[in-house]
Amino acid sequence: MEASLLVQLYAIVGFLLAAYSVVANDSVQTLGTFIASNSQKFKWYYLWMAASLVLLFTLWYGWSLNGGDISYGRLNKIPYVEIQWYHAAAPAILLLLTRFGIPVSTTFLVLSAFASTIVLEKMLVKSVIGYGLAAIVAYIMWFVIARILDEKRSPIKKGHESYWRVGQWCTTGFLWYTWLSHDLANIAVYLPRALPVSWMIVISIVFTSLLAWIFYEKGGRIQKIVLEKSTTTYVRSATIIDLCYAFVLLFFKQYNDIPMSTTWVFVGLLCGREFAIASISANNYTFKTVFFIVGKDFLKMMLGLVVSVAIVLSIHYVFN
Repeated sequence: MEASLLVQLYAIVGFLLAAYSVVANDSVQTLGTFIASNSQKFKWYYLWMAASLVLLFTLWYGWSLNGGDISYGRLNKIPYVEIQWYHAAAPAILLLLTRFGIPVSTTFLVLSAFASTIVLEKMLVKSVIGYGLAAIVAYIMWFVIARILDEKRSPIKKGHESYWRVGQWCTTGFLWYTWLSHDLANIAVYLPRALPVSWMIVISIVFTSLLAWIFYEKGGRIQKIVLEKSTTTYVRSATIIDLCYAFVLLFFKQYNDIPMSTTWVFVGLLCGREFAIASISANNYTFKTVFFIVGKDFLKMMLGLVVSVAIVLSIHYVFN
């Protein structure tokens, strides 16, 4: 009886920590440019309500579509297991790293505690490909776009900003849905694969409450990664970034059901974009400057990967 209670306690703690970590760490990937370009125009709770509507739709649509499973099939290769203390410790480590503003992959840190080494290897390969593809796509797009789009010298024409604003909200909603269908697996792994309605109500309340906190904090510390990149606070640039990111995620969502790091795709996207801007920049924004920014983000990702590998090796060869 005591063992059963401990399993339930670990599952609850793991779920809550993973939910907070995903919202506080990963959601800024999709909502970061949205927050950056709208925080001066709208109250935080209007932005939160819009994001919450998409969140609830994605959550309940996935639940009804997949027989009570909210992971959108991302856990097909990771069967449900009884939660142990080391499973709950994984998101706790992620939470600690998040407090230092490190863009760690939640997928690697959380799912590595449950996945076999073979599945972890496939996750890594898919994430590396995602990083590279996002960087290439972003570089090509921005190499062309940056030649005709200068946010500082050629701002949006008067009267046209409202159109771009609507376009950005729609694009962000599409991206938010696509991203959630990937990353909900990082939270659902702590839950039974078929959830009753009562659980869904509790989960909905937890998610929307955490999301409210992130909007209130204007993205938190991870938001710095978005703000230090060029022109991310402009609605036009933010819209294009979000659209590019959404289509890359959609491609990998349809490719197979192996989980992947959306963090790596996001950082790859910003990496390619910054290099494109530096390629055609006439001022002092050079490759040397970009290498410093991109290299710093890459080293932080590598730190998260090392911790993830250490977790999965410890579970398989020490605790088990």
